Amino acid sequence: MDPFEKVAIGDTGVEVTRLGLGGAGLGGMVLADGIFQGSGYEEALAIIRRAYEMGVRYFDTAPLYGEGRSEVRYGRVLGDFSRDSYAISTKVSRVLRPENPDDLAPYSADGIPHYTYDFDFSAKGIQASLDSSLERLGLDVVDILFVHDSDLKDQHPDEDFIEGLEAASELRAQGVVKAIGMGMNVWERTGRMLERFDLDYILLAGRYTLLEQSALPEFLPLCVERGVQLTIGGPYNSGILARDLDKPVSFDYQLAPPPLVDKARALKAVCDRHGVELKAAALQFLFAHEAVASAVPGATSVAELEDNARVMQVAIPAALWDELKAEGLLPAEAPTP
Repeated sequence: MDPFEKVAIGDTGVEVTRLGLGGAGLGGMVLADGIFQGSGYEEALAIIRRAYEMGVRYFDTAPLYGEGRSEVRYGRVLGDFSRDSYAISTKVSRVLRPENPDDLAPYSADGIPHYTYDFDFSAKGIQASLDSSLERLGLDVVDILFVHDSDLKDQHPDEDFIEGLEAASELRAQGVVKAIGMGMNVWERTGRMLERFDLDYILLAGRYTLLEQSALPEFLPLCVERGVQLTIGGPYNSGILARDLDKPVSFDYQLAPPPLVDKARALKAVCDRHGVELKAAALQFLFAHEAVASAVPGATSVAELEDNARVMQVAIPAALWDELKAEGLLPAEAPTP
């Protein structure tokens, strides 16, 4: 697969490349148990610039990612390129505020000051979240706006997300953004919103991967029925499908439990028998489903970024997918390349 092939998102006028760049690690986020640490300032800028040079034209970020640092770092690189040459998505629901109200210094190379956030799904809150993102990005508009954190079911009822999506829909109607959707780590709430709203694009993180396909039976068919495309976030399940499995690895940004590590090792064993890297199988698997337009793996170095593009292009024999299904490591109904 050509990682730099462009895919149109419905009739929104937005195009994304098959391979995008996820922005969580670019904000310098430190995840569970010290397993993963995001990029420093200069490294993050180098990754973004190299991604553009390679042909990546879809970039995803959020206020949450490094307390706004990811957005700032994108802005400091993408501002050098023609605005109509790439698509960028960010997320709303969190409104950042300085941890110390007296600390209003601009973001430095080290990402100071520190911010915290309040959730606000009202029209005013969605607008405030978007306005602050645009300021950090140094942009007048973003292409795609995701209402974020649909997995926080115990903190926020459906009514919050309905309110947020009504506000996002109005922004789209006004031409402030071209496409709207939801960005989440679970699919159930988004499925309910998809039946209620005319959404354009969904960021699904971690629930349709080589390791886990919980979204396959219900959610992905709903997306196909509604004509809504997906970008897959966390295609390596936050590390377990792309790291040394003899060392501690993360799953959903926490230390991976032993049963999942065992399954990842079983997947790798099949890949090894066919001379294929687990990482390559993990990334190419996604695109066999007709709902999937792109994937936005993160990268903590230029080498990781370049490797993501490389593994999308390696040849994988059909026998590998057949064996994964025969071993019960993939559902029989899962589409494969």
